[in-house]
Amino acid sequence: MTEQKTPLLQTSSQTVGPFFHYGLIFGEEHILVNEHTLGQRIIITGTVFDGDGEPIPDALVEIWQADVNGYFDHPEDPNHDKADKHFKYFGRSDTVKNGVYSFKTVKPAVATCNNDTQEAPYVCVRVFSRGMLIHAVTRMYFPNEKNNETDVLLNSIDANRKQTLIARLVENNDLPTYHFDIHLQGAEETVFLDL
Repeated sequence: MTEQKTPLLQTSSQTVGPFFHYGLIFGEEHILVNEHTLGQRIIITGTVFDGDGEPIPDALVEIWQADVNGYFDHPEDPNHDKADKHFKYFGRSDTVKNGVYSFKTVKPAVATCNNDTQEAPYVCVRVFSRGMLIHAVTRMYFPNEKNNETDVLLNSIDANRKQTLIARLVENNDLPTYHFDIHLQGAEETVFLDL
């Protein structure tokens, strides 16, 4: 009797994901505050859209931000020893609810750079999604901030696209809510940073 060999099949190629919800979200990563955290609680929410304007239901959004005093809990921040130890600074949210992400956090203060210039309050945003081999990085700024007019990074952006980095304050019966949609491609594409 001769042994029959099974033909070798080539494995199909796969880009990143979609595995974010299963591998990186375990519960409560989108809540950066507790009852001892200093500062005004806020909600940051929005939808992640693909190039056709369709919500992406399997993306992952990460944020990293300063606390209510503008300090980061990071050794390179000269004030990190003053940072609020009851604040998480970093969070993750999936988009399984029709592309929508959400965070409960605090509104960060103006941060002072190494050269003593002041940046407008902002939140660092990183997006992971299927088909993206490299994550996308951007910033979310708050509306009606005096320092938006002088923030170096914000004002280096083309004036016609700057609005893609500024959230909208929306009505909410609970906490102040900032709505920030993220468009990965297309006519309304969010400005992403080359880091």
